[in-house]
Amino acid sequence: MTNKAVKKGQPLFDKRIILFLISQNISLFGSSVVAFAIMWYITLETSSGVWLMMSTICSMVPQVVVSLWGGVWADRYNRKYLIMLSDSFIALATLGLAIAFWAGFRRMELLLAVSAVRSIGAGIQTPAVNAIYPQLVPKENLTKVQGVNQTLNSLLMLLAPAAGGALLATMDIAWAFMVDVVTAAFAVLIIGFIKVEKVERMDAHESIFTDLKQGIYYAFQHPLLRGIIICYAFSFFLITPAAVLTPLQVERSFGGDVWRLSAIEIVWTIGTLIGGVFVSLHGDFKDKIKTIATCLVAFGISFVLLGTTGNFILYLIIMACSGFFVPIISTAETVFIQEITDPSVLGRVFSIVQIITASSMPVAILIFGPLADVISVETILILSGALLALVGIIYQRSNKAVGQ
Repeated sequence: MTNKAVKKGQPLFDKRIILFLISQNISLFGSSVVAFAIMWYITLETSSGVWLMMSTICSMVPQVVVSLWGGVWADRYNRKYLIMLSDSFIALATLGLAIAFWAGFRRMELLLAVSAVRSIGAGIQTPAVNAIYPQLVPKENLTKVQGVNQTLNSLLMLLAPAAGGALLATMDIAWAFMVDVVTAAFAVLIIGFIKVEKVERMDAHESIFTDLKQGIYYAFQHPLLRGIIICYAFSFFLITPAAVLTPLQVERSFGGDVWRLSAIEIVWTIGTLIGGVFVSLHGDFKDKIKTIATCLVAFGISFVLLGTTGNFILYLIIMACSGFFVPIISTAETVFIQEITDPSVLGRVFSIVQIITASSMPVAILIFGPLADVISVETILILSGALLALVGIIYQRSNKAVGQ
């Protein structure tokens, strides 16, 4: 691997990583504003669950399909240029959508089509973004840098809905689309100043399908990677009820006041912010397997508590505590993969992770959504929480012998 610029003992935040974090979080903010604006516009214009379901499918399925190829490209080409091209691709599609809306062409089908195109761009971009960190950051600083990134992500996810809502309330939705175009332009410009070399590979002349097979084989024959990938699949599936059904639980059990629904989102985000700060300051997780397992058990216990408490204030406290563990487990899992994976296949490994994370929740909601009309959300939370805690215990025990 050609990675001359990454030296042990270099400052935690040198120019390259600062510019990269600024670039990616500016891009994330614009993308989030557009995602919320599209979701709310469809809701207000159609009041249809079917349209919202189709919007979700168009936003996720193309990303799942293309991400395997995105992983191959991230291992074949310069990851910096792949990020720049995919961000520009997404921005151009969004610019076209804004122009169409200004011209009076406001069909829902167009929104779905552009959401699918944006999803394709994300499927190419995400493996490259995750794989590029070890080229910018020494191994001993990966956890703290990821913690800072998680904190910035949480802050922007708190601001993006407010920005999207304000734009929808005061301006035409096309201006919300332009936010993403402008932020993407800035992001591409900033990352252009970062020097990142291409990862050298011994098998650079293999076909794309050979690369795909090699990446999948590598991921599943590596005992630690196999364990974390299986853990991802089960945990994302079991986290879905808490992520999707808690607003329904609040409406049924505590009342459908808007402030209550807003409160659970706010305290969750505040929890993730605090967790991100904790990782940034104290995130030297020596035993990442134990950290991941502990977080899964903590999630499981908190979900059980969400399903048993009848006091809304206590409910909010538990929700905030759940949010606290999100950046911890996300950072531990991401850095663990970055540390144990050969740099030449890192893009393909992260593409497999992306497929699992992007597909587990839609599959889960197809099961838990209808189930919530048959049994109470509280029962679903208790069962999923207990199983999630069990996953954490099994994950640690099954990987303990292998070690880090």
